[in-house]
Amino acid sequence: MKTEDVLRVELETFRREHRELDQEIKTLEESGGDAFTIQRLKRQKLALKDRIKAIEDRITPDIIA
Repeated sequence: MKTEDVLRVELETFRREHRELDQEIKTLEESGGDAFTIQRLKRQKLALKDRIKAIEDRITPDIIA
């Protein structure tokens, strides 16, 4: 099991990659880029979002009030 510090570093890395992909997708869409490439990048972005959520869930435990 990874330590919380390692998870936080991974989380920030994945968030940065997610933002970069978002910007790349916007640029390609505005310039009429290849639809296949845009779809591939969107899938990568979604996978990163899932990984971000999983790490956030590990860092912040569920608290039932």
